[in-house]
Amino acid sequence: MENRFPGHRDGRRAAAQATRQASEQERELAMVEMYGECGLLRELAESSGVRLDDTVDSLTALDQLLPRWRDDPQVSQWLGTDAGLYLGTVIRHRVPDARWRLAADGRPLMVLGTGFELDATAIGRDWAEQGAPQLAAVYRAASDG
Repeated sequence: MENRFPGHRDGRRAAAQATRQASEQERELAMVEMYGECGLLRELAESSGVRLDDTVDSLTALDQLLPRWRDDPQVSQWLGTDAGLYLGTVIRHRVPDARWRLAADGRPLMVLGTGFELDATAIGRDWAEQGAPQLAAVYRAASDG
């Protein structure tokens, strides 16, 4: 049977792709909102006089805090996750074409415009537990491409 509407299939394909892209954008915006909360980190920052304003200066200020949280491994882990999410939030707001993506196992990854992926929460946990890498240094590396 001859297709009476030759462009119809292409139109459906384009519509499906547009729907997928819109869905991905909505999911990414939801991730941005959720990941930007970082409740425990914001509480620590506020009590230490650090303003989290999505800038590299706030990352530098976090790097300079005395790591009193390391006395409690459970707090370190939660704080590290928040620190990684905050780092990713700063990168997403400040580095062109950076975006969040969920890995197959559900981990949030920060994807740079080059396609390079950062495991933000793993970086944050290393920062909280060991002090390295410094959050500001990771941001600078990401912004350099």
